[in-house]
Amino acid sequence: MKDPNCAYCMEGELLAQFGIKICELEAGILYLFKEQSHPGRVIVATKRHLNDIVDMTDEERTAFFGDVAHVSAALQKVFHPDKVNYGMYNDKGGHFHVHMVPKYKDQYEWGTVFEMNPGKTLLSDAEYDELIAKIKAAL
Repeated sequence: MKDPNCAYCMEGELLAQFGIKICELEAGILYLFKEQSHPGRVIVATKRHLNDIVDMTDEERTAFFGDVAHVSAALQKVFHPDKVNYGMYNDKGGHFHVHMVPKYKDQYEWGTVFEMNPGKTLLSDAEYDELIAKIKAAL
């Protein structure tokens, strides 16, 4: 069941406020986070509108976290981060998702929790397209 107020369910204008759909995965959908203070930051959201990890079947959970691992490998191949941080905060959005944030020792916010939307680095459409192409090629 889709939630008409959910950006991940409805996509379109709601999603365009913060993200760009990259592709569907086995159990999730991959989005590029528009704010790119951390180059390569993405979100993997469940295909179904699920409020919590406990709402997934065992099979969905295994497949979803397989998707997260697959995306992490692609991010590491393309962006060579020192670490990928994973954020699962679901008290506002109501659709289970994981923020995947490449972090670098000599750059922004190393050693701290990443800001949800610092608004510091937005790209041109061509730059977003280039990042998406690189990530897709590595998947």
